[in-house]
Amino acid sequence: MSEKVQPKKQFIAGAVCPACEAMDTIRMWRIDEVPYRDCINCGFSDKLNAQGNSVPLELPTRVNPQDKKPVVKQGKTVQFFPNPKLKKKTGENE
Repeated sequence: MSEKVQPKKQFIAGAVCPACEAMDTIRMWRIDEVPYRDCINCGFSDKLNAQGNSVPLELPTRVNPQDKKPVVKQGKTVQFFPNPKLKKKTGENE
């Protein structure tokens, strides 16, 4: 039986995660001479091409949305009270 050997993952000193911007949380490794990286802080992962540019693991489409729906923040109701000093006196002409 042949067992798959896990690649050696190395932390990259001074690297900043493109997703969460945390420093020193990026690991890199190679599988079949293709470099991969991931962040242990937020779970971001991608594959790099020969020039070192990021290649998304899967292209986002309508069927497989990558982003979660934004959380809608509930607004607070505000009640305005009239200023009693600004009330017009009765009987005054404008």
